[in-house]
Amino acid sequence: ALTDLYVHHRLACEPRAWADVAQALQADAAPRLATAGGVLFGIWRSQIGAPRDELNVITAWPGGAGADHAARLLTEDVGSIRKASASAMTPTLRPERIEPPRRQGNFAFRWFETPARHWDEFLALCAGAWPGFEASYDSQVIGLWRLREPDGGAADAPVRSLLLTRRPDLAMWERSKIPQGAAEEEVRRKLSRRYDLCDWTMVHTTTLLTADDRADTARWA
Repeated sequence: ALTDLYVHHRLACEPRAWADVAQALQADAAPRLATAGGVLFGIWRSQIGAPRDELNVITAWPGGAGADHAARLLTEDVGSIRKASASAMTPTLRPERIEPPRRQGNFAFRWFETPARHWDEFLALCAGAWPGFEASYDSQVIGLWRLREPDGGAADAPVRSLLLTRRPDLAMWERSKIPQGAAEEEVRRKLSRRYDLCDWTMVHTTTLLTADDRADTARWA
């Protein structure tokens, strides 16, 4: 629901401690979050483009209640964390409801800064491209969130957003960049236009430590 809040947490762990930290988050922090009304939406380990010992975590807060305490509830009494940061976010087109991802795969965290005057077109391009993207590449758009600015931010400030997508594997990541046929060309046209609207963007890929189907044991970084 649009009244829900999400918080993205970036945790820099001690060397080689990311797996132990992730286990502690699931064993200790998840129940603590639930007691406060929150949900551990997911924990991701770095694959390409981010430090080996960095975890990305998203917590979800139905109706927004409790989100102000998300960072403390997630990390208190969890050792081996060198540095933690947190950003509150509101859902846009997706997710429509709090449904944590469960299937393993290649998850891309892509960040955007988009001029406010282009934001509506940015959203329209996403809405137009996603059905074809998901159908063509066996992929899913997990969410597109708008980051909340302190004190609301200036009216003309760039819109900061996070797009989280899942592909089955890295091979499909590459495949999705090389369109085949008219339908895929149209998807790529919309996504390329979206790319050109933003002032800044970056991406790194991850795998899901809270997946139900299979664990990722590769040494990516």
